[in-house]
Order: sequence, then C-alpha cells, then structure tokens
Amino acid sequence: MLTLAWQTIRTRLGGFAGAFIAIFLGAALVAACGVLMESGLRAGVPTQRYADAAVVVGGVQSVRPPGADALAAVQVTEQGSVPADVAGKLAALPGVRAAVGEHSFPANLVTADGRLLTGPDGAPSSGHNWDAAVLAPFTLVAGQAPAADDQVVLDDGLAARAGVGVGGQVRVVTHGTPVEFRVSGVARIESETGLSRQAALFFSQERAAAFAGRPGQVHAVGVLAEPGVTADDLAETVTSALAGSNLEVTTGTDRSTVEFLDVSQTRTLLLTIAGSFGGFALLIAVFVVASTLTLTINQRRREFALLRAIAATPNQIRGLIGTETTIVALLAGVLGSLLGLPLAFGLRDAFAAIGVIPSDFGLALGPLPLLAALVLGLITAWLAAWAASRRPASIRPVEALTEAAVERKEIGLARLYIGWGLVLLSFGAASVPLFLRGEAATAVSSSATLVAVIGIALVGPQVVNFMVRLISPVLARFSAISGYLAAANSRANVRRLAAAVTPVMLAVAFALSIVYSQTSTAEAGREQAAKVTAADYELVGAAGGVSPELAGVVRQVPGVKTAMPVIRTQAIVANGSGEDADAQDLAAMGLDPTQVEGTLDLGVDSGRITDLTGQTVALSRVEADWLKKKVGDEAEFYFGDGSPAKLRVVAIYDNDLAIGDFVVPIELAREHTGDRLDDAVLVRRAPDADEATVTAALQAATADYPGLSITPAGKVSATGDAQDIQFYLNLVTIGVIVGYVAISVANTLVMSTAVRTREYALLRLIGSTRRQVVRMMRLEAVLTAVIAVVIGTLLPLVPLVLLNLGLRGTPIPAGSPWYYAGIIGGAILLALLSLGIATRAALRQRPVDAIGIRE
Repeated sequence: MLTLAWQTIRTRLGGFAGAFIAIFLGAALVAACGVLMESGLRAGVPTQRYADAAVVVGGVQSVRPPGADALAAVQVTEQGSVPADVAGKLAALPGVRAAVGEHSFPANLVTADGRLLTGPDGAPSSGHNWDAAVLAPFTLVAGQAPAADDQVVLDDGLAARAGVGVGGQVRVVTHGTPVEFRVSGVARIESETGLSRQAALFFSQERAAAFAGRPGQVHAVGVLAEPGVTADDLAETVTSALAGSNLEVTTGTDRSTVEFLDVSQTRTLLLTIAGSFGGFALLIAVFVVASTLTLTINQRRREFALLRAIAATPNQIRGLIGTETTIVALLAGVLGSLLGLPLAFGLRDAFAAIGVIPSDFGLALGPLPLLAALVLGLITAWLAAWAASRRPASIRPVEALTEAAVERKEIGLARLYIGWGLVLLSFGAASVPLFLRGEAATAVSSSATLVAVIGIALVGPQVVNFMVRLISPVLARFSAISGYLAAANSRANVRRLAAAVTPVMLAVAFALSIVYSQTSTAEAGREQAAKVTAADYELVGAAGGVSPELAGVVRQVPGVKTAMPVIRTQAIVANGSGEDADAQDLAAMGLDPTQVEGTLDLGVDSGRITDLTGQTVALSRVEADWLKKKVGDEAEFYFGDGSPAKLRVVAIYDNDLAIGDFVVPIELAREHTGDRLDDAVLVRRAPDADEATVTAALQAATADYPGLSITPAGKVSATGDAQDIQFYLNLVTIGVIVGYVAISVANTLVMSTAVRTREYALLRLIGSTRRQVVRMMRLEAVLTAVIAVVIGTLLPLVPLVLLNLGLRGTPIPAGSPWYYAGIIGGAILLALLSLGIATRAALRQRPVDAIGIRE
C-alpha cells in the first residue's frame, strides 16, 4: 500500500500540491500560535531592578476561582503589594543572605521649562527606597546614599538626561506638587540588562515609604541567596515559608512579572490571543484542508471507479487515500511547523506595533508547539481524508463507473440535517445580544456567524446549486456562447464549484463578522459615552495620572461647579467553583459621588449614587441581573489588584457601555490601584460662568502641576483606548487568517481549473475560440465570487443586525462601508486572478496535444 501510494503521489504531484500547500500553511499558523501560547506561560523580559535577587516575592498576580484550573485565571490589572514584615520573616530562613522590601511609586523629574522627564523612550520613571538598590545592584559612581529626607540619588542615565550632578538641585513630582531635592549621589546598575524600561530615583527609607502611601506594605521583597544556594532551592524554601499567604514567589524570567505589570498582563494576553487565534486557525485549516482534499479525490473519480471495478475493497480504497494523505501531511506538517517560528516572531512584532504587547517581550522557543502543530496537521488531514474517501470507498463498482463520468449531485440526509440544524442554531445564538451586552455579546455574535458558516459548508452543494440556478440564466443572456458554457459547466459540476466557493465564503463571512462586530461594539460605547458626559473640561496628566489632590484644588476655582476625579480600573468576578468555574475582568470606575451630578449621567434606575461611600458599590443593570443582586445586597468580587471585596450595593444603573459594570467610591479605588493616582478630573462650569475666564483660571490654578493638560471633555469611557487596541488586534488576526485563506482559495481555484485541460482542448477542437474559453472562465470566476460574496454577506448579516439592535437600537452595523468594499473587492479579485492565471496556463498547449493528456 505504501509503495502504491508513493507511486501515485509521484505521478500526481500537481494534484497533491494543493493539499500540501493547505496543510503546510495550516501547520505554520498553528505552530506560531503554539509558540505564542508557550511564551505566555514562561517568557517575559529580563528583570532589571531585581537582577541580583535569586527570588522575588510579589503580590497576587491573578485571580482564579476555587478548584478551577490555571486557564480559568484572570490576570490582575493593578499592581499588588506585600506585607512589609515578610522581609524580616524571609531573612531568617536558611540559605538567605538578605531579604529587602522595596517601595515603588511614580516619581518624575521636572525640567526648568515645566516638562516631566520620563524614562528612556517615554518609559515610566519611578522612585524607590535606597535600601532596595542592592537587589539590582546599583552602585554609587558619585556622591553618597540619601541620608536625609531632602536628598535623592538618580540613576546615571537620568542624571545625564537631566544635566545634573551631585550637589545639584532638582524638582521631583510624585503624588502632588513638585518637591525640591538635592542630588546626593548618582548610581549605575551593575546588571547586563541596564535600565531600558525605566528611570530610577532613590530616596531615604522614610521618605520612600511616605511617597508610596501604603503603610505596612511594600511593592515586593527581593531575596539574596547565600553563596552556593541555587535559585530553585531557595524558591522552595521561601514558598514553604509563605504557604497560604497568596503571594507570588518568582525566579528567573518570572521576576519581571513583579517588576513590570505590563509583562504579567502580556503573558495572560498572549495565552488568550494564541488560544482564540489558534482555535480559529485550526478550524479554518480543517475547512481548507477538507475542501482541498475533497477536490483532489473528486478529480480522481475515474481512478477509484476502476480500482473498485477490478475488485479493490472499500478498506483498500480508504487505506490508499489515508496513506497518501499521511505522506503528504507528514512532509507538509514538518516544513509548516518550522515556518511557524518566523511567523510567531512576525506576529509578536505586529502585536507590539499596535501596542498590545511590549516590544522587548521575548518568545519562548521549544519543541512542543512544533510537535503539536505536526500532530494536529496530521489529525486534520486524516479527518478530511476520511470524510472525502467515504463515497469512493463505499460505492458499488458499477455505480462508481457511472459516477466517474457524471458528477453526483445529491448529498446525504444526515449531512443535510446537521448542516441546516447548525444554521438554525446560529440564528438562535445571534439573538443573545438582544438580552446581553458587552464583550460577551460580541463574542456570541461572532460565534453565531462561525456556526452558520460550518452549517452552510456542509450543505454547500445544495446551496450552490440553488444559487447557480438563479444566476446561470443571467450568464446565458449575457453571452450566447461563453455565458452558456459557463452556466452549463456550473450546473453540471456543482460539487466542484462548491469546493471553490466554500473557502471564499468563509473568508468573507469571517472578515465581515470580526470587523463589523468590533466597530459596532466600539461605536455603541462611544455613542453612550457622548451621551453620559456633561463635563466641560477634562484634566489629564502627561505621565499617565493626576494628583489625588487636584480635584480639590480645581473646586476652589471661581466659575467651577463640579470637579470629579475619575479612576478607570477593573473588577474581577469569579463565576462558580470547581473545574467548570471561570473568572472574567470587567471595566470599573472610581468616582466621587458628591460630584457626579451634572458631570456624568450613570442612568441610575434603582438606589442613589450619593450613597456611594465607604464599603459600597454600584452595579450596572446587566451585571446586577447576572449576579442576581438588588440594592441592599452584598456583591462579592475582586479589585483590580486581586484583593477580595464584599461591598453593599447602593445603586443600579443602565449606562454600562460607557461607565463599566462596577462603580466604587474614589477613595476605595485609590487604595487598590498601584500608582495611587487618578486618571483624570472632569470639570463642569457654573451655568453663568464665562468659558474663557474659567479656562484661564483653571490654567493658573493648576500651574503647579507639571505635565497637566486641560482639554474639552468630549466623552468619558471606562475602557479608555482598549476598544481601539482591540480593533487593531482583530485586524492583525484577520489579516493573517484571511491571508491563509486567500492563498488556499487561490490554490483550490488553480487546482479546479488546471485539471480541465482536456475540456478546454475539446471546446477548442469543436470550434470555440481561445477568447471564448477565456471569457467562459472569467464568467465562472465571477459566478464563484458572486455566490461566495452573497452567502458570505448574508451569514453574518443576521448576527450583526441583532447585535446592533441590542447595543445601539438600530439594525445598521456601524463601521465604514470601505471595509466591506475592500473585503468583497479582494474576494472577487482573488477569484478572477486565480482562475485567469490557471486558465491561461492550461491553454498554452495546442488542443490536439492537450486532448491526449490522461486524466
């Protein structure tokens, strides 16, 4: 069997090339996703401030429901903290040379012209206690350690950019107005990594603790090992000592997750992206490979009919097809897996370019993703080959000879029932956004389209046959000869046409669903945000936050009616317990209830927002219904830093798309944010105040806060720029997957055209001109593209209409029509080019020579 299969492949390289390309590219995509997923588990960036610490203990990094597996965990969005007494406890352990607690807080130098001096390339600048400098270690290259509260040590890079040395005076801003300090020393980091991601300022222990604003807490504890003690052994000792404390013990690259919040968030994000992206890629690969193999096997009808006629058993036919597929899939899978490595780096760079992950985030390279891609490629090919081989293997020999001459049009009842059942199921799922909003509604809408695509793919020949009967008369009237031939060919070879239509339809439906569901969700948030924002000004900081005291200062400005501080954060909700439990992070806000009126309209329909004080929370109507809570009940969730919360519900509101699902008092929100800064201050003028006068007064009153911008308040959103980033992330995902589908579509169309050389020769010999044959194929290409575009447009239309009705109250999807024009234009151009190139290649031979070519 192996010898026969190999001989068949060698003599039919053109036919198997299509299957090879489909599996090759599918394996590359899956391998790339596997590399990203593995990187989410164990990659990161080199640590900088903790380079000499064998072990670093940090606050909780993720929230996981009790009994759930690691994939159910949700990464915290705010930096946690560690009890300060942990350092003393760890210092007494065997193998520990020293354990040092580190304070960390925003700290920026202020230039003479009032600008904030950040880290390299706009990186953050932070302050620390000098005692923690030993963890890097930092070594003084000039001056001495800060001994008084008015002294500071700068890293050498920051000192050079500021143009200041030992003895110089600098202004430093942390959580309020700038404070004068004398530079007592300049320090240089001794590690190889340097300070590429930050600038560092060091203060005395007492001053750093006061600036950090966390009594009894530190950012992290670094543990230095005794000589001869390995990091892994020390980590085991520390973990045992901290058992049950819910703190993170890290070594190696994992230390950077405590140092940099964006690294730990990136790891979780890569797991999520790679999981969903890889799932889509694998599902699409199944479609493409199945379509390609079906076309390949269908082109060999005469061969299988002859084998059945000379007594080949069904098992032998299936074995032959399976062996051929294994040989092709094994070679394609190995090469495709290797291609996945550069593809993974390309995806990493693309994600970094749109700001989803840090540009210096490394990738973890191991054999497991490549092996998984190879195995999944083999399984996909086997399943596709099994499905495609059922008919030629099970048909009786006499029927096989008959079907070899004329393509069978009917499809099985089971396939019909399953296909149309999935289409109906997708319509039911598409109605979910009428009752549910937010990310869940968008995800269900996209999933409904995908289910519909699967269903239509199963009943493809029936749907395509119906479409052909509608369109073919138009072709015949359009051109008496070429149009007639194109229509007749399409009616006689519905399965071949369906195999070409399916991947094009998949690409169109998938792209439209992802693009317009995201644009519709983003537009719904923008529309609601514009409605709820009544403020006239928004005050934001250049370094990412504003002082908590700023709102109080602004309230004293004449002509200001309200000044409300805003903190955008997250709330994590754990659903259930055990293996089926999961967690999700939801947008949340910290607000001042005394300043809400006239600034933000939450759409409160139950309770009072003025009661939002102390240990209380307001919930969106959607979240209150999901949690089954009403005013007066207690809601349990986790703050963005992973701390558990059990707060009394005092209000329920409707405007969740702009506000988020949780609103907590501003003081409570500050306690659970890493930098202890507000995100913005919203200002409302008094009704009779002059705009120019108030603006000038605001500028004068806030002059002592460097880097502050006063802008007109257009809208306020709990998600900030997250929706725009998600849109660009989806564009990258769509670009890669649609690129794969496009290559596969071209591959399928070329395959389906190349085998028709004898057909073209026959048409030429009976009097058709070369131009008529070329025109016939152009019309077939147009027919293929039109059917694919029509079906690909209709499938996501119902979910998108219902999504927009639920979110925006209108059936018209939001988003530029140019997206649609680009998608369908690309599909039509792809079909025309693929069929056109293949047709011209097939017509190069003389008809009398081509007619003698065996099939």
